[in-house]
Amino acid sequence: MIITTQDYQITWEKLPDDYILPDDPVDNIYQPTQAAALTESLQLAGKLAANCLITTNYGICATVNGKIVVKAPDWAYIPEIRTTKQEVFRSYTPQLQGDIKVNVMEFISDTDGTEYSSKPTYPPGKWFFYERILKVPNYIIFEPDRGELEVYRLDKNSEQYQIETSDQNQLYWIEEIKLYLGIWEGTRENLTTKWLRFWDEQGNLLLWSSELVEQKRQEIEVEKQCAEQEKQRADKLAAQLRAAGIEPEN
Repeated sequence: MIITTQDYQITWEKLPDDYILPDDPVDNIYQPTQAAALTESLQLAGKLAANCLITTNYGICATVNGKIVVKAPDWAYIPEIRTTKQEVFRSYTPQLQGDIKVNVMEFISDTDGTEYSSKPTYPPGKWFFYERILKVPNYIIFEPDRGELEVYRLDKNSEQYQIETSDQNQLYWIEEIKLYLGIWEGTRENLTTKWLRFWDEQGNLLLWSSELVEQKRQEIEVEKQCAEQEKQRADKLAAQLRAAGIEPEN
């Protein structure tokens, strides 16, 4: 996508304490559940460093030509912040407060196309802001109803987004977190739909807590079955020994 822009100056300034952030409700029940599921799987797999930041509908800021711009992606991964979590309680300003290598996701829930907006004038569109201002390395757009996933990678030479191609397993490698991203269909919290999920370098799905509990339950059940089978074998052997006139205890 070719974007022609006017001249602009970017500065990285802390959001004023009296700045009123948008308080728009999320578009549907799916969005917060999907965001929570992504974060939970990373946490349970030990993939979250102490100084990384995971956000949901949370302001990421920059000042463009003297005007504050705030975008709140549905989910974002910031590999490293250089300040305390308390200091980024309301918003995050790259460069000033930590790593600029933000990775953002947008979950499409309507048809207004704001995720693709390359509008350069104030307030700039999401696409323009992520690509040209923040220079987000990975911009991910997901449409859950149709299960359509688009992964855009910022090309270092052109500094523009290029759409990525999935591998043979329909997964996308996300270098910043050393994980694959793909679509999985199933149920979580009584919601059956298509979910964005992570896989590790060996192709193992990063599990949710409910799945880990079920996995443990199955392991216990297998152990119980093995123990019962061993007991039955021992009882059968004891019966055979007694039939031969030999007490098992001897």
